[in-house]
Amino acid sequence: MTEIRALTAADHATWLPLWRGYLEFYEATLSDEQTDLTWSRLMDPQFPVWGAIATSEGKAIGLVHWLTHPATWSAEPYCYLEDLFVAPETRGAGAGRALIEHVADWARAHGSGKVYWLTHETNATARALYDRVATRTGFVHYEMGLDR
Repeated sequence: MTEIRALTAADHATWLPLWRGYLEFYEATLSDEQTDLTWSRLMDPQFPVWGAIATSEGKAIGLVHWLTHPATWSAEPYCYLEDLFVAPETRGAGAGRALIEHVADWARAHGSGKVYWLTHETNATARALYDRVATRTGFVHYEMGLDR
């Protein structure tokens, strides 16, 4: 059975391989300093980003991170589900859905107007789940890197 709970400082050693797996899945490279900063933000109650971990039979199998922000189209803040990852060997057993539901429950309890997220268009496995639990909006994502 999958259990979802808030991340704690004691979870670092089990969170880190999941985080690295997530980055590897998206073929992304972050410095160790950025990974350390991400972890410290997740542990800082004053920083507006939260995390949870999924476990099954005592083993960490997934993670989720989210944040909230004000919105111009709503009086309530929006909740952005930024990172979601389930270990490949445990996919299809409900952990992804449980992690999304955890964020949705948290968002409701904290007054958010909606939860939203992005995924890569080629992420067919995740998109099959997302199509069952949420509405695809049709918006196309763009971004612009800012050189400093």
